[in-house]
Amino acid sequence: MHARKARFGSARVANELREKGVADDLIANAVTEIKEHELEHAVAVCRKKYKASPTSRENWAKQARFLQSRGFSFDVIKKALNQTEIED
Repeated sequence: MHARKARFGSARVANELREKGVADDLIANAVTEIKEHELEHAVAVCRKKYKASPTSRENWAKQARFLQSRGFSFDVIKKALNQTEIED
């Protein structure tokens, strides 16, 4: 879990843990731990893949789909993409 949380969102990590047969209470603990810094991880992953912030709706949607495939929730994606716009 610790190795995956920097690159993936809580939904993807939880799904991978379920596939490996980890108990639900342990998954819940892992998800709460991951959610503490999920926004920072989403921004870092997005910055690594896309050097510039989205300039059009198409670019915004493309970056959002990428983060969604990594297991980040829409609320986190929205905040991360808006945050990268401010930083530029």
